[in-house]
Amino acid sequence: MADMDMDEILPAKKTSGPLAELVAQDLDRMGQGEVETRIAVLEGEIARCRTRLASASALRSAADELFRKG
Repeated sequence: MADMDMDEILPAKKTSGPLAELVAQDLDRMGQGEVETRIAVLEGEIARCRTRLASASALRSAADELFRKG
């Protein structure tokens, strides 16, 4: 995956907070093990977010179906 400009990822008005702090960290100061751990943690967080999205989508679909029948 090509390097992404963080301005493309973070919301325009949100320049502070946990995500902004995360992406602002200097990776050059981290050792290889730290970067590998960071990647593993971030991949876990991505999986958790995808599960949340799937759950929300399923709930929304169920609600839409319920109201369509009514």
